[in-house]
Amino acid sequence: MLATKSDPKLSNKLQEKALALFVSDVHLSDALPRTTDYFLRFLSEQARNTERLYLLGDLFEYWAGDDDGENSYNQEIIGALRALNDFGVKIFWIAGNRDFLIGSHFAQSAGVELLNDPTELRIGECHLLISHGDALCTDDTSYMTFRAMVRQTEWQTAFLAKPLAERKAIILGMRKASNTEQQNKSMAIMDVNPDAVMSLCEQYPGATLIHGHTHRNAIHQEAHGLRYVLPDWDCDHHQNKRGGWLRLDSQGKLEFIYI
Repeated sequence: MLATKSDPKLSNKLQEKALALFVSDVHLSDALPRTTDYFLRFLSEQARNTERLYLLGDLFEYWAGDDDGENSYNQEIIGALRALNDFGVKIFWIAGNRDFLIGSHFAQSAGVELLNDPTELRIGECHLLISHGDALCTDDTSYMTFRAMVRQTEWQTAFLAKPLAERKAIILGMRKASNTEQQNKSMAIMDVNPDAVMSLCEQYPGATLIHGHTHRNAIHQEAHGLRYVLPDWDCDHHQNKRGGWLRLDSQGKLEFIYI
């Protein structure tokens, strides 16, 4: 059962310290002040009541390189993450398709540990597999070609050597082209491919898969176990705010919590 903060039983449960929280697709941007506000409140309130926080990609709408972390908006986010780390919460990061240029300088400043995609976890009695999820969208062949190119070390080195303003202009152009292209793609093409999911899960028998990227919050029963799809966040463009996280409690139960 999916739970929300309005559930009376949940408010008591949230007072108990969680083993881990999982979040993705917040798409932080200074153009989204309400979404930013809700996420900062999440970091200063709910996230302080867990042992570990896993950020599974697309925390930012885009990331042009760690030298972009010096602007005031990004500094506020970095400072909030560092404060959570200093409070004693371990923070882990998997890159998304929007912020794969996050590097070691950001990680050190924010107090986060960079993880590979996918990463296998054993937390308490739970066997988990975490991923951003975009690598599973194999039906979207044009995106997979683009992904293979930009994840190459050589491409990233050449791109990061460009001036920051030029990088931002290129990224904005890529986003505009991507938005136009997506209008001509079916939702099925942009979702995960069942065979790709099965192939990944077969490599990690018994693991519960947790990912984001698709913005299709759900719990799926797959042949090899459960698959949790994390919600995306948007509190600025819709009358009803959207967002949330997955909570692993001390008994090993996974539960969605919504803002």
